[in-house]
Amino acid sequence: MAFKSGFVTIIGKPNVGKSTLLNALVGQKLSIVTHKASTTRHRILGVVTDESRQIVFSDTPGVIESAYELHQAMMDFVWSSLEDSDILLYMITSESSIDEALLKRMRDSSLPIILIINKVDLIGADDLKEKMASLEETGYFKEIIALSALHGFNTDKVLETLSVHLPEGEPYFPPDQVSDRAERFFVSEIIREQIFLGYAKEIPYSCEVIVEDFKDKGHIIDIRVFIMVEREGQKGILVGKGGKDIKRLGIKSRKEIEAFLEKHVFLDMRVKVAENWRKKDLFLRRFGYKN
Repeated sequence: MAFKSGFVTIIGKPNVGKSTLLNALVGQKLSIVTHKASTTRHRILGVVTDESRQIVFSDTPGVIESAYELHQAMMDFVWSSLEDSDILLYMITSESSIDEALLKRMRDSSLPIILIINKVDLIGADDLKEKMASLEETGYFKEIIALSALHGFNTDKVLETLSVHLPEGEPYFPPDQVSDRAERFFVSEIIREQIFLGYAKEIPYSCEVIVEDFKDKGHIIDIRVFIMVEREGQKGILVGKGGKDIKRLGIKSRKEIEAFLEKHVFLDMRVKVAENWRKKDLFLRRFGYKN
């Protein structure tokens, strides 16, 4: 049997479970997951390889209307991922409907589209059956798969289905590689996830985490991090009275980083202000959102 390989983009609106699905398919946590919308900002590749196939998944930011420059850069990641994909996984939930404008853009790419209906535990069996039948009638999708990414229900069917539609080809990555990202990227994402989990309102959306230094000293990894916010008031909230909140954030982040790297970590975390960075091209380039 010929070896198959290809790029598969996971695309959809915010909070449909794209990152949860990627983590389930790859078998380890690559994308951060929170209950808040638009947590994912970058395009993250997750690689699944076995003796007969290599599937390179792209987890992309949730498709939104661009309110400022950061949003536009995030959407550029989404649309550029269509250009080098072989298959699209369009993801909705059992409680949401098709976005016609987004579907049109995907259909214009002429790529095969597999529809994923996530969170099936939130809908009755009869309602799900009716929803799937209605969507099948459109004729837009190669396959329709109903699953629960959070609970791991039917996620194996995604890999089986993709194997049918993947083109023949050589692997793009070594068999033991699970992502294209370096360790310092995942460190920044882990800290950003803890900010989303620990702070309310606009604070998580106003933060960017920069790993300034990452030194593996053998017995310990020395990491220096700057958290960039947009205003002095946000810095005060992030740090907290007497520094108690930033200390708590540091403790939780260090534990998660140590679990990910499987090594002891010294984490030096500081907060800086980069005024209105989400709207400024200079900062977006520095933070890796633009070339």
